[in-house]
Amino acid sequence: MDRAGDFEEFAANRAGRLFQVAYLMCGDWHQAQDLVQTTLAKLYSVWGRLRRGDDEPSIDAYARKVLLRCYLSHRRLRRSGEIAVAELPDTPVRPDDQPANGSELRLTLVAALRTLPPRNRAVVVLRYLEDHPIEAVAEMLGTTPAAVKGLSTRSLARLREILADDRELLFRP
Repeated sequence: MDRAGDFEEFAANRAGRLFQVAYLMCGDWHQAQDLVQTTLAKLYSVWGRLRRGDDEPSIDAYARKVLLRCYLSHRRLRRSGEIAVAELPDTPVRPDDQPANGSELRLTLVAALRTLPPRNRAVVVLRYLEDHPIEAVAEMLGTTPAAVKGLSTRSLARLREILADDRELLFRP
């Protein structure tokens, strides 16, 4: 198979999962699409070198690393996407006796993730949602395993604090 066809097959198989990871990291649908597109463009430019090794797990790891670096780079370049308003809009409150549905819980989790700083969010997504070992996350972030453990501990404590009552609903089988 030629270079372009080989890359197209890889992109078609992996773009969905890369998008999920990107969305969980940034919390914005359009930014996640941009991150995946940028990641795939960067992968294409080095595709010949990557395919020489022909090791699928290492290509996937490299793709996640590129995605992570694009995300962190974008966060550094972006000053602020927040808009100041005089009054906060009213938000509907669910009655205590009415159970939350799955989509409400997912939105709650995404909102909680959004409160974390970018590196902390990346650690949580890669460690607990992507199930990567500490050493792999440390290598992707260019830091030490001890730093990843510290970020992970602080991030989980913050999520527990934010989620409070919804935590049991989110993590039940």
